[in-house]
Amino acid sequence: MRKTPILSLLLCLLLPQNSYAASKSITGEQGQTLTASSTMVANNASITVTGKRFDESVGIYLAICVVPKKGSLPTPCGGGVNKAGVGEGSFWISSNPPPYGVGLADPFKPGGRFSYKIRVSKKIGKFDCTKVKCAITVRADHLRSEDRSYDLYLPITFK
Repeated sequence: MRKTPILSLLLCLLLPQNSYAASKSITGEQGQTLTASSTMVANNASITVTGKRFDESVGIYLAICVVPKKGSLPTPCGGGVNKAGVGEGSFWISSNPPPYGVGLADPFKPGGRFSYKIRVSKKIGKFDCTKVKCAITVRADHLRSEDRSYDLYLPITFK
């Protein structure tokens, strides 16, 4: 009689759950991966959002947005389009921003990586994310605002 499977099951049930157990990931068309520490959140909670294998030649925005119709620009977004480089509701990530973006956009880490704590609010302007679909969103920045091939969505749910 093998005891290993039973012991493993008992250990899984008795040990504290790792905070990553609730994490969710999605992989995009170019092989880039977006991961959130949690997608079931409390209002005004902070979650950690990471990315890897993003194309470092294309700037992106990271934000919480109302999920649009397929093929449409994700908007509105919490924190807005962050061209000022401040706040914790949206982030502009670009390794080669235009001259006005130097010092505002955060460059990618090697390998097209990033990691941010993002504040999640159930209200985006007049939209209530308990009544409409909202998501942690990545999209190409304003230099490629019509390019939907970089869009990624991790739907969020409020506790």
